[in-house]
Amino acid sequence: MATQTIAVAGKGGVGKTTICGILIDQLIQEKKGPILVVDADANSNLNEVLGVEVETTLGAIREDMAQAELRGTIPTGVSKQDYAEMKFSDALVEEDNFDMLVMGRTQGKGCYCYVNGVLKSLMDKYVPNYRYVVVDNEAGMEHISRGTLPHVDVMLLVSDCSRRGIQAVARIAEMVRELKLQPGVMKLIVNRAPGGQLNAGVAEEIEKHGLDLLGVLPQDEVVYEYDCEGKPSSQIPEDSAVKVALHNLLKELNI
Repeated sequence: MATQTIAVAGKGGVGKTTICGILIDQLIQEKKGPILVVDADANSNLNEVLGVEVETTLGAIREDMAQAELRGTIPTGVSKQDYAEMKFSDALVEEDNFDMLVMGRTQGKGCYCYVNGVLKSLMDKYVPNYRYVVVDNEAGMEHISRGTLPHVDVMLLVSDCSRRGIQAVARIAEMVRELKLQPGVMKLIVNRAPGGQLNAGVAEEIEKHGLDLLGVLPQDEVVYEYDCEGKPSSQIPEDSAVKVALHNLLKELNI
């Protein structure tokens, strides 16, 4: 089974994580599992969009591992690799329809070369067990750029419907090229467009930066209402405007 990795990236506040959640919900509804969900955004909240409780992150575990190695407190008779795998399993949230990992961020100082290498080897081991890996990234794409996460097959860049938003996502696209990440497909989604229509000035900005527009999603008050009520926004009704529009866009990518 070939694993397809889909990464969603964009600056904060553009609805990137909600789009990521709706994408995951679509894969679940179409029974395209097994699915591994990876929250690689330092401001982690994909679990809230999906309605999932998360107790720890790989960043916290990475810190614990580094400190245990430094202090020599890894249990006697347990190899460092086995210890890392045991700790890693603590971070894997297993739901009925998907598994989830939250990468988090390490706050400590020092060398993490060993534990980063362990995390990469564990990801390499786990990823082939899934049909899809869906990654919600921060704008800097730290975990992908340093090789902790696998090669990206589909990169979806998300912007709001503004010139500044397009300029920001163009910088992310340039970073993708500079890092030589070479995703199989890289497309732009413009979110929260009034009436689902692209403003002419925004369209001009997209063309100026050579971005490949997949499509436009409308502003949808249902998403706002779900957020205000503390409901998982990935579970908005199937006939909601943004969900219908996004499903149609994803069909074009054969996702």
